[in-house]
Amino acid sequence: MSYTTLITGASSGIGMELARISAREGRDLLITARRENRLIKLKDELEMEYKVNIHILALDLVKKNSPKKLFNYTQKNSLTIDVLINNAGVGDFGKFHKSNWEWQETMIDLNMKSLSHLTHLFLPQMVQLNRAYVMNVASNAAFQPGPLMSVYYATKHYVLAFSEALANELQDTGVTVTALCPGPTKSEFQETASMQKSKLVNTVPLPDSKQVAEYGYKAMIKGKRVAVHGFMNKIFSVVVRLLPKRLVTSIVRKMQAKV
Repeated sequence: MSYTTLITGASSGIGMELARISAREGRDLLITARRENRLIKLKDELEMEYKVNIHILALDLVKKNSPKKLFNYTQKNSLTIDVLINNAGVGDFGKFHKSNWEWQETMIDLNMKSLSHLTHLFLPQMVQLNRAYVMNVASNAAFQPGPLMSVYYATKHYVLAFSEALANELQDTGVTVTALCPGPTKSEFQETASMQKSKLVNTVPLPDSKQVAEYGYKAMIKGKRVAVHGFMNKIFSVVVRLLPKRLVTSIVRKMQAKV
């Protein structure tokens, strides 16, 4: 039986690099994102360089029926998904009461609802395999509240908590669940989230998406439950659990304020 890796949000950033790494490792892929032209370009690149089979499906996972469409595509094409990488996600920057509600709702639907629905659809089949992997891309934001990105931080806390609970539920099934928690990373995310002027992405050099993807892929294969990329991010993720929430919130606010 041949297996396929499914990656959402594969048209750029960490998702694209995870696709490249997976293809390099000889994995057939099903990649999805909204921008079909980028998916086609990535498909051509990976098939030519690594001689693997790449399926593409352009979808907006915010739409309620999209996860089911993706699942149905795998059924129709007899694809057995043994690696599910839920990478698609968006953010926002600014005070919540001044934000656009439709974009906040998009964040909630994509970062949490779609991720959960896809996992629910594919897990029953994955449990039937001898070995399978789920990676949910969370964030270092998952470990504390995030003033000026309140909904984004909350959605990533959900992804982390959801992943850790699933990892426990599945511990005797052969399916491992990894929550990848990168800090700020060089990608399109900052522009999409309007973060270009935040101190968080302007005061220190940021790792690129390839570095984070390499780290995440290795952690997933090892079955690591929580994978925090970067030494300082690891330290911060521990320290914030020991400090009073009011102090942590104040620190994060100062870190995120505009330069």
